[in-house]
Amino acid sequence: MVKDKKGIVVYNERIISDPGMCGGDPVVKGTRIPVWIVLEALEVTPDRTELFADYPELTEEDIQAALSYAQDVVKRQGSSGSQKPDSDKQLAPI
Repeated sequence: MVKDKKGIVVYNERIISDPGMCGGDPVVKGTRIPVWIVLEALEVTPDRTELFADYPELTEEDIQAALSYAQDVVKRQGSSGSQKPDSDKQLAPI
């Protein structure tokens, strides 16, 4: 994770958090698509075909990066001994 002078956090090459975009939620770089949208869409319909139809600018690599980001967040929360987040609360950035 790297934070630049403008406050933009780069989690990996495809997931960033910009305080001036989408309320600072982690998004797929180059889009305004929050990671939580990608994860929610995959939860409802694991078949990526529908996700690509709804968001044609996404790539398979973007989806993998969103899943990797989510996995890192969960691992970090688990290793810190904290409880699972409430379903209505946003995951903490890594």
